[in-house]
Amino acid sequence: MDLQAAVTMDGAQAAAERQTSRRVPIDHRVNGALLGLVTTAVLLQLIAWPFLLRHWGTSALWLAVPLVLLTPMHWGLIHESIHGHLFPQRRLNEWFGRALSIAFVLPFDAVRFGHLMHHRYTRESFDRPDVHDGATHPMLARVGYYAHLLGGLYLAELAVPLLTFLPSSWVCRLVAYKLRSDEPVDRDVQRLFVAFAGNKDRRMRMRRDWILALTLYACAFYFYGAWWPVLAITMFLRGLWLSLADNLPHYDVTLDEQARARNFRVSAFWRPVLMNHHLHRLHHQHPTLPWTALPALARSNGTVADTDAGYFGAALRQLRGLGRIH
Repeated sequence: MDLQAAVTMDGAQAAAERQTSRRVPIDHRVNGALLGLVTTAVLLQLIAWPFLLRHWGTSALWLAVPLVLLTPMHWGLIHESIHGHLFPQRRLNEWFGRALSIAFVLPFDAVRFGHLMHHRYTRESFDRPDVHDGATHPMLARVGYYAHLLGGLYLAELAVPLLTFLPSSWVCRLVAYKLRSDEPVDRDVQRLFVAFAGNKDRRMRMRRDWILALTLYACAFYFYGAWWPVLAITMFLRGLWLSLADNLPHYDVTLDEQARARNFRVSAFWRPVLMNHHLHRLHHQHPTLPWTALPALARSNGTVADTDAGYFGAALRQLRGLGRIH
């Protein structure tokens, strides 16, 4: 299955957006600068920081602040690679996306597939982590929701590659069981996920990337020595940010809202850090546009004035509990 084909639109809208994307080329210089910043942060975290901790002691702990704050930029570059917007060259685009994912201990193939499925089936039954499914006990549903929100999503993504070491037939049956439904759309989702789970090439890539990531972080924990809890806590905080941000633009969104997503306000300082993820509804409406094109589009169609709320306030509102779909 061609994953990029998973993002489909109505013919007229798709044609218009393809034309728009040709008028707005990828800004590879800006992406390259952000990539350099994130790469520096990765090298600092995995190699330089343990050296600084041994020589400076607790005074070096402040470096955790920029490392954690750069989490959305790290994910944002992976996101641009998923959409083919990181660099114009397809091979270079995928290579950097995969390398960034390994540095974040994320399974690139699984994350790419899941994200493109999220675009195609936004807020369908498999894509509502904030909504009670009606079958689970309400208390268990709340516990599961908060676990997912407070780092559980990242932990689950860390564990996904383990499934590739199991027989393909077992994994396909497990996926089919977890996504069982009589609804036509849900059956399509089930079919696509089962096909992905059984794809031999992707399973091999995920195993390879996972082993590389484990080796990388095993070496890092060795370098940290007695300071290893600093690395573990920093990884958790980065995973917490990723988990909190994942469903933020879709939390409590009803099915009749535009693109089933929302835009948010954020100060100019945070826009490059978030890579304009606060304009998430625009991204869903125009997934063929690179992140640098979204602010101009927002100004041209008045989206800025129609922005719903502050980004970080919306992140905290998720702590209120389960959302709704109606």
